[in-house]
Amino acid sequence: MTMPKSAQPFPRSEYLRRLAAVKSEMEKREIDVLLVTTPANIAYLSGYTSKSGYVPQGLVVSSKDEEPTFITRRMDAPAAIHQMFIDRSHVIGYPEALIANPDRDGYDAIIDFIVDQGFGRKSIGLERKFLPALTAEKFKSRAADAKLVDCTNAVTWIRGLKSDLEIGIMREAAAISDAGMLKAKEVIRPGTREADASAEIIATLARGANGKPGTDLASFFLCATPRTSTCHIRWTEDTFQQGSQINLEFSGVRHGYTSPLMRTMSIGKPADHLRRLHEGEVAGLEAALAAAKTGSTCSDVATAFNTTLRKHGFEKESRCGYAVGIDWTEPTASLKEGDMTVLRPNMTFHLMLGNWINEDLGYVISETFRVTNAGGEPFTKLPRELFEL
Repeated sequence: MTMPKSAQPFPRSEYLRRLAAVKSEMEKREIDVLLVTTPANIAYLSGYTSKSGYVPQGLVVSSKDEEPTFITRRMDAPAAIHQMFIDRSHVIGYPEALIANPDRDGYDAIIDFIVDQGFGRKSIGLERKFLPALTAEKFKSRAADAKLVDCTNAVTWIRGLKSDLEIGIMREAAAISDAGMLKAKEVIRPGTREADASAEIIATLARGANGKPGTDLASFFLCATPRTSTCHIRWTEDTFQQGSQINLEFSGVRHGYTSPLMRTMSIGKPADHLRRLHEGEVAGLEAALAAAKTGSTCSDVATAFNTTLRKHGFEKESRCGYAVGIDWTEPTASLKEGDMTVLRPNMTFHLMLGNWINEDLGYVISETFRVTNAGGEPFTKLPRELFEL
């Protein structure tokens, strides 16, 4: 039986639009062929979200071909045929002999393909920062006559500006995030194990919202008393107690796209210092959203938040947020003072206002938003409350 294609989250025209933008950037950089190896960028240009990036794989974008070619481990080729918008003839599976081989690996198959296609003496773009050092050296030796150009984050900057179709998918992910947080509010109770509450929340993230199921599980962090000063740990074997504080961060996922959400909860009345911190953070959040309008800079947004928070007697050491989309973080623009990236409509950010002040005090709240002419428009609908359970 022939492997059927899945329903594509975007029409073919959307993928061709993205590829056209990439090819325009290639032309500016005088690149004949671009090798895309980061999973998020591969997903952006093809629709592929299978978890095969633990071995060499690459999407080859040629200036002369409408569709890219994907080269991956042979056992992963059917998933690519199933998920990608491209024709099955553009999916190439390299043999298992290249797995756990000390001399040759999947990158050799990719280099063979690029050279065989006539690019051995032309300009080849690489996402150099994300390639193993030995692989970069392999390109130098095996494609010695080619000009190798570092294109790290070239595709990432392009995907930072979302289409309306992408915004729609991120709204779906945000609805799932909201559902997960409401489930957390329901199941977190004294005597309940952190693991059991997490299982219920994660199940909600998988089931989805509004008839749209989650299509993956992203990072999930539940940091409860006495670990509220931590930021990136999961649940423990402990049970919640009366007086416990719980900091949550997670996201719904739709076709690789995320809309992260953070909220703080308290079993019983929260401490006065936590309440004051919450009030300052919410005021700063609203100031940051107001500043996040077309033509402003990332620095302007961070300054608006930090200035407001200081008026409430608090400081935040870490950045205020970052570009977000496929696979959570986009390693480009940061909401921090000094980042002069100019905001454009439909750029999307996680306004991440987690504040880990010392070993006894940590707090989280966040919104995922898109830039508009009027300011940042949040995707989630959840109240900006310090939830008292």
